[in-house]
Amino acid sequence: MRLLISYIVLVLLTSHILAQDSANQKPRKPFMNTSDAAFLGNGNRISSILGEAKQFLSDAVIADVNQDTVEVVYNIKRIFDLLSDVEQLGVREELDKIEFEKFQSDFILIYTTRLSTISSSTQFLTADLIRRDIASITNENESVEMGTTKFTIVDDSEGHIPLVMNSQVESYIRYFQGKGRKGFNIWLRRYTQYRDLMLPILEENDLPEELLVVSMIESGLDPKAVSRAKAVGLWQFMYSTGKQYGLERNWYIDERQDPIKSTEAAAKYFKDLYKEFDDWYLVLAAYNTGPGRLNRALKLHETSDYWQLYSLPKDTKNYIPYFLSSAIILRDPQKYGFKMPKSNPLRYDKVTIEKSADLTVIAKAADTKRSTIQRLNPELRQPATPSNGSYTLNIPYGKKDSFYKKFNALPDEQKFAIQKVEHRVRKGENFISIASKYRVSVADLQTINNISNINKLSIGQRLKIPVKGGVYSNYPEKIIYKVKSGDTLGHIAEKYNTRAAEIRKWNNMGNTSSIYPNQKLSLFVNKKPDKDTPSKNVYIVKSGDTLSGIADKHNLQVSKIKEWNNMKKNSSRIYPGQKLTLFVK
Repeated sequence: MRLLISYIVLVLLTSHILAQDSANQKPRKPFMNTSDAAFLGNGNRISSILGEAKQFLSDAVIADVNQDTVEVVYNIKRIFDLLSDVEQLGVREELDKIEFEKFQSDFILIYTTRLSTISSSTQFLTADLIRRDIASITNENESVEMGTTKFTIVDDSEGHIPLVMNSQVESYIRYFQGKGRKGFNIWLRRYTQYRDLMLPILEENDLPEELLVVSMIESGLDPKAVSRAKAVGLWQFMYSTGKQYGLERNWYIDERQDPIKSTEAAAKYFKDLYKEFDDWYLVLAAYNTGPGRLNRALKLHETSDYWQLYSLPKDTKNYIPYFLSSAIILRDPQKYGFKMPKSNPLRYDKVTIEKSADLTVIAKAADTKRSTIQRLNPELRQPATPSNGSYTLNIPYGKKDSFYKKFNALPDEQKFAIQKVEHRVRKGENFISIASKYRVSVADLQTINNISNINKLSIGQRLKIPVKGGVYSNYPEKIIYKVKSGDTLGHIAEKYNTRAAEIRKWNNMGNTSSIYPNQKLSLFVNKKPDKDTPSKNVYIVKSGDTLSGIADKHNLQVSKIKEWNNMKKNSSRIYPGQKLTLFVK
């Protein structure tokens, strides 16, 4: 009953969001011809992107009801990507701004309070969840200590951020010693991995080492972290701030997720903030709430003492005690009941890849898994290296020489990702209709073709089409699948390397996953399912069995059975009770 109620609430919320197009927007045509496309503005692009985001949110809600965590995470991450695309484009028209802010508000509500699989998933931002718990402590206490708070100085060394203790800092330390212990232990483990990469950058810029704690409390030292506000990476840069400090984001990469590049950008940002405020507590407050809001508080209270800025948002008032509690524990973990993990610095070799290469092929040449290559290169958004020139890639330490030897020995058609499948623009097509046809976002289509203005599209123009997974492949062909007894949408999706949500969309099934034998489903897939891979079986010989009889029974060749069981070529002798290894489809 509880699951049913949750499902109804989620569907109502999602339906409310999806209904905004008709309720709060100016009328829009779903598709337009080429002449109409001349009138396409930034607003139409934003509306199209938000339309995709709403569909992904609907899919996430359905997947959450089905407790399909992987599907939920996939859809939520796509929404974060699309919201970042909107931020890249900028929102100029008032109606678009209202639509964007409404969706963002509703999305955060559903993401933070309604998706049960997210709260139990370790794939999403641990630091974000801990931060919400920290905020709940303050809500229970109903006040944030400011003004006349009494402090105990823990450390005020020159060249460091002053560490002080008050009752609020103490309560946060107790939280980490109790409910938050598991999360803090994860942070400590990651700290030993990233410390040697990040601290030297802070030192080179004459910045205090305690600033590394900012990355700890912002992202949990997770390069792939994404916040509810679509901030990304170790330092939780918004797209606009990251771009301002030289961090690139495109179809292939997001440099906010690169530990070294993002830390270099953070160092520049901290130096600029310190030049402006000349006080580390104010710098931290500005990092949290923004320089503009902090300056307004400074002007209102006519003081530069952080502890006197009563008008700051509650989250910013919490931020300094939150930082201080983490920094104090990190300064002496054993004193507070933590054990610093054994040093495990992230080490790797750098190699240069001249063209866009498949990460699976790269991993094989490096004698490792693709997931390891992705972990060592968190800025990569796709399972292939970028196509615009050479790219420096990290591989496991000590593998450089052997990698080059194996990788260079491969023919180009094996080691390099297929670069493109072209679509030739026809009369009546526009960017939005083409993106919809190939089921890709307008923003991704723009990025991969390096097109800034979607209105400038001409008949006969050739476009490269990005597909899920990051490399190019042939346009999916439509096939008709006849449902068999025992089939489920999930099994069919797995068989054809797609998602159940996609099959529902292709067949106008709404929110249902019900199918029945002999039902015909339309599938858009790149290839037919692979034949069943032979599996190893043990056959116990019975009285009266012959080798040829066993081979016929399992649709095998006698010679193969002999080969698998190390039998002599000129002998077919077997005996009851003998165990034969068979590889049967």
